[in-house]
Amino acid sequence: MLDRSPKTPLSPLVGDGLPPERRIWAVVAISVAVAMASLDTAIANIALPSIANDLKVSPADVVWVVNVYQIALVATLLPLGALGEIVGYKRIYLGGLLLFTVASLACAYAWSLPTLLIARVLQGLGASGLMSVNSALIRFVYPSRMLGRGYGYNAMVVGTAFTFGPTIASAILAFGPWPWLFAVNIPFGLVAMAIGVRTLPSTPRAGHGFDFLGAGLAAICLGLVIIGIGSAAHRASAGPVAAELAIGLVLGLILIRRQADHPAPMLPVDLFRRPMFALSAATAVCSFAVQGISFVSLPFYFEDILHRTQVETGFFMTPWPLVVAIMAPVAGRLSDRHPVGLLGGIGLVILGIGMVLLATLPVEPGILNIVWRMAICGLGFGFFQTPNLRAIMSSAPPGRSGGASGIVATARLTGQTTGAALAALCFALAGRDGATTALALGAGFATVGSVMSFLRLTVQPAKP
Repeated sequence: MLDRSPKTPLSPLVGDGLPPERRIWAVVAISVAVAMASLDTAIANIALPSIANDLKVSPADVVWVVNVYQIALVATLLPLGALGEIVGYKRIYLGGLLLFTVASLACAYAWSLPTLLIARVLQGLGASGLMSVNSALIRFVYPSRMLGRGYGYNAMVVGTAFTFGPTIASAILAFGPWPWLFAVNIPFGLVAMAIGVRTLPSTPRAGHGFDFLGAGLAAICLGLVIIGIGSAAHRASAGPVAAELAIGLVLGLILIRRQADHPAPMLPVDLFRRPMFALSAATAVCSFAVQGISFVSLPFYFEDILHRTQVETGFFMTPWPLVVAIMAPVAGRLSDRHPVGLLGGIGLVILGIGMVLLATLPVEPGILNIVWRMAICGLGFGFFQTPNLRAIMSSAPPGRSGGASGIVATARLTGQTTGAALAALCFALAGRDGATTALALGAGFATVGSVMSFLRLTVQPAKP
């Protein structure tokens, strides 16, 4: 086992970004891998009915194809981010990409629900390797003066993947069976690995050892919290939900106490002592809670209240991620020159206005009346996302980029899961009016997030 001394310094930093030609290819490797992981999240939901019919399982059982992937992903983000600081982000990224590609092959050849679930767990672990250090790698690919632009391009890739994911999945299923949805990852994964091995940067490594017990505590803690929130969203009994959340909280407190003197704690409380980092992470949770609330409640609103078809609903959901993909690089360039607190605050104000506009739709709105409101939400979210990501990563020391990158992904998934749970609660309490209630709640989250973002204007940036 590696030495766990808290006093071992970091290895020296590398230069400020990669040379332009190598940077382009490194970005290609990162973009392909991130697009794969993002597409997989989007297309798996589309494939569930086909998987249930083919494997002869119930809808309640086949939902675990999505759930186990999500749990494996969230539970291992912080441990893998911490491990990346020790062994290098490139190794974690390429290891995650290899596992994701192999697991995709296993998913394609799964012959039963248990074998598919095992393969999906492995795929979630591979995706965690990608997501946990993705933001950290970008920090070393781009020079500091272009960092916002780099995060903007990355957000554009994710937004584009989510936008066209359902369409791509439907096109594949029109010509072949559901295993093709997973098999299509294999050639792209191999290409991304071949490019990444040659072009991704070798990053500084921490000299301290890896806390395996701490990693286990972090994984179980986050896993139980996400399971508890998800159980609440599915209206499980109050007793088990409370137990899952309480045990997760207790394990988190044990982890914090255990790593109190660690130079790079698994649960990065050292980073949360930096006001800019703490405010940016909290703002991220609020914004993604808005997204989670919206993407759960709006399909029900469009189909049950407005009596639109599934095809129309898919069309109505498209403007949000599409405008995010367009705005992300624009906001990224602006964040290289203007305060992120101002940009993020303006973005969340626009998002809040969009949520209010959706909650107050007329009884029989026309197509354009819906589309422009969704576009307003995408405009606000896209204007916020990239500057906030830049703020989180820039407010952490370079040697703690792995911990910061893990928090980026954890904040996103925690916010989305919490938002989905709150949307389900709104439906349980308000029935058919639950969608409108949920959208109003989303506007409240956007308001709170905008206030926290503007507070960053009063905070002096922490020195690395």
